[in-house]
Amino acid sequence: MDALVAAHRKPKQARRYPFAARPAARTATTLALAGAATATAFNGTGTADTVLTPAQIKARVDQLYQEAEAATEEYNGAKERTVRARESLDELREESARRAERLNAGRDALGAIAGAQYRAGAVDPVIRLALESDPDGFLERAAVDRLVGQRQAAAVADVRDRLAELDRLRDRAGHRVGELRSRQDELARRKAVVQRKLGAAERLLKQLDSRQRAAYGAPGADRPGARPPEVTAASPRAARAVAYAYSALGRPYVWGATGPASYDCSGLTRAAWRAAGVSLPRTTYTQIGAGRRIDRSELAPGDLVFFYPGITHVGLYVGGGRMIHAPRPGSTVRIASIDEMPFAGATRPA
Repeated sequence: MDALVAAHRKPKQARRYPFAARPAARTATTLALAGAATATAFNGTGTADTVLTPAQIKARVDQLYQEAEAATEEYNGAKERTVRARESLDELREESARRAERLNAGRDALGAIAGAQYRAGAVDPVIRLALESDPDGFLERAAVDRLVGQRQAAAVADVRDRLAELDRLRDRAGHRVGELRSRQDELARRKAVVQRKLGAAERLLKQLDSRQRAAYGAPGADRPGARPPEVTAASPRAARAVAYAYSALGRPYVWGATGPASYDCSGLTRAAWRAAGVSLPRTTYTQIGAGRRIDRSELAPGDLVFFYPGITHVGLYVGGGRMIHAPRPGSTVRIASIDEMPFAGATRPA
């Protein structure tokens, strides 16, 4: 407890089999091993002897990027929980420092009372009355002494309460430290999953020639700084969110990024609506719960559109069946059809 108090004396100012002998059995075993090798290669971990067609490579890379984006949203959520745990711990430590200051003030007061009593001496009141040359004055002072005794008792009780509260705060802070460490471990695991899937995708892409890689990563309709067309948004705020999304065209996708230099999918939509004065949650699976759920037929510019069964991708609808979104690593913020991916739902933040 003393270490906790000393480290935070003042609050912040603002603050890792043998083969069978029979030919038929050998044939079955060989086929099974061949199938396993093919499956391994498709998972991006095959040997150099396994050759995939460009179409197979692209299909697997697409799958890996989708899985990486799902892992990225889990990472974003873990990061947000880690931040909250750290903030909660900081608040507890600051409150502990304030309580410790009040406790020390109470102890100082008790020390003053104890010093005064020691200097006065512990003489029996009856004897003091018998020896007193001014009995009336003594009785008046005795009444004051009783009052001082009551105040002393209150001061002792106050110090005792403050000690108990400080102990409770210390226990809560210890719990928060454990929670923070757990969140940090979770964050590291989520990050490792994202990096593993992105690494597998990059290794597969290296099997394509430069022309094929260029075709796979073609930027499409992502004109940097393109002016938004005249649109009828659902609200003035939605119009501002659309304008922001257009201003982000051409910015690179970076997983975990929220702008302004780069974005991931939910980072872009969050930044767009923040520019419109609306605070959205960080992840796709929480953003879909923000605002009013709407049907696809009701879509208007500024609405959020979500994709895949696990709600792992989001874009900002801009009208005409199109959206602005941050698709995947190696790409940029761009305009795309909402039919490019399996539609999962839509919501209108404001």
